[in-house]
Amino acid sequence: MSMRFTTTTRRGMVALTVAAGLALGLAGCAGGGGDDKKPQASASAPKDRGSQPSTQEGQADEPLAELQGADGLFLQITSAQRDSGGFVTVNGNLKNDGAKSVVVPAALSGNETEIVRNGRSLGGATLVDSKGKKRYYVLRDTDGRPLTTTGFSTIKSGENLPVFTQFPAPPTDTTEVTFQLPTFPTATFAISG
Repeated sequence: MSMRFTTTTRRGMVALTVAAGLALGLAGCAGGGGDDKKPQASASAPKDRGSQPSTQEGQADEPLAELQGADGLFLQITSAQRDSGGFVTVNGNLKNDGAKSVVVPAALSGNETEIVRNGRSLGGATLVDSKGKKRYYVLRDTDGRPLTTTGFSTIKSGENLPVFTQFPAPPTDTTEVTFQLPTFPTATFAISG
């Protein structure tokens, strides 16, 4: 009887260990805490900054690119970050510099049926790796929704809309890419990370 009790106890301990490991794994994947991108302390602080306000986390002092589109739409690309998950996230701001509200052109969503049926988005964006001679399209989730800002149709005069797009990451030796979005000129910039 003690042998059966020992075997049952061992099985229970193994099951408990596996369940705890799965719970920790799920908690780690859930994210949401926002602590993933804590600013790193630098070894030497610049002395000439004085009391100037610092830039927001994840944004550079200077934008990577500024693109003027049709009808007063203005796209400012603020960062292009390579993530360990195998993708690149391009962040920016879409602003209406015009005097009146602008209906966002449907062309920004691209022309793929699966993306268009999910409403207005930046699903028509692409990244081009000239070195590797490849074009990368916006990633989609398992339901076909583009991994980009969605659900906007009109931007009021002076309104600023934070936007993002996610692409598969080019090889790590590719550091410079060209961003293309319908109705906007192209822009070439470096990927960080």
